[in-house]
Amino acid sequence: MNRIPRHHPLRLRRSVLSVPAANARALAKSAALDCDAIIFDLEDSVLPEKKAEARAALVDHFKTLDRASGREHVIRINPPDGPDGALDLEAVLDCMPDAVLLPKVCEPQDVLTVADHLSEAGAEEGPRLWAMVETAACLLNLAAIAETGRTHGGRLDCLVVGLNDLRKETGIADIPGRPFLVPLLLQVVVAARASGLDVIDSVFNDFSDTEGLEAECRQGRHMGFDGKMLIHPAQIAAANEAYGVPEAEAAEALAIVAAFAAPENAGKAVVNLAGRMVEKLHADQAGRLLAKADLINERKKKA
Repeated sequence: MNRIPRHHPLRLRRSVLSVPAANARALAKSAALDCDAIIFDLEDSVLPEKKAEARAALVDHFKTLDRASGREHVIRINPPDGPDGALDLEAVLDCMPDAVLLPKVCEPQDVLTVADHLSEAGAEEGPRLWAMVETAACLLNLAAIAETGRTHGGRLDCLVVGLNDLRKETGIADIPGRPFLVPLLLQVVVAARASGLDVIDSVFNDFSDTEGLEAECRQGRHMGFDGKMLIHPAQIAAANEAYGVPEAEAAEALAIVAAFAAPENAGKAVVNLAGRMVEKLHADQAGRLLAKADLINERKKKA
């Protein structure tokens, strides 16, 4: 079977900020922040008695959103099989965000049920679905969950790691450098890539620890993540920097693309670039990197 890597369109997801939908001040400030995506949270950050109020506030907030900002707007709902989840999905249909983030995903049906619900409600073209990877069951079923991105109109296009819940469920220690979690994190990256999905690293809880955040962002980038979920605006700059495109990498990518475009290299699968053998797959990677750089420049113009 031919695998088509990342069959969804390229999107900037360096910095994905979670904002409590019950926090009116945070909602108001979010539009001016320099993050690539905002998750408006109706789940963990909202007390049970505040859920209805948060839904109403979010519906009102979406009426004022700048849809041309280039930023993704995502709503994290409560578990769909509960009363708040069903009401959250009604709010989703009122808001029509770019994506819905599903919590506590354990098996493929958790994704497919919401995909079917949205289609039956007439929302064929959107929103897309993101899935939280935060349970042991999810890790065991990860490949099958990720593969739902190839069905139901390709609604699923991103996995988001939730280590706080995963640590709580498994008892894995919260140690700097995440030594005992790295194998699981790499498992999520591999599953996402095998099914053509983007993948976002988990939150870093201590937003006052700038050095720790920067180190974890670099670690996530090296592991292959597309970006990081954030809990505070002060974390945005570090994520954008770590998951951006350094000038040196952009220059190298331009050289690779130019080498394969040269007439003397027409039809070649491998070329000599300054004494280094470069394959066609490197040209494909370079093209994607340059496309990402273009998206970053476009975002800067809109900021």
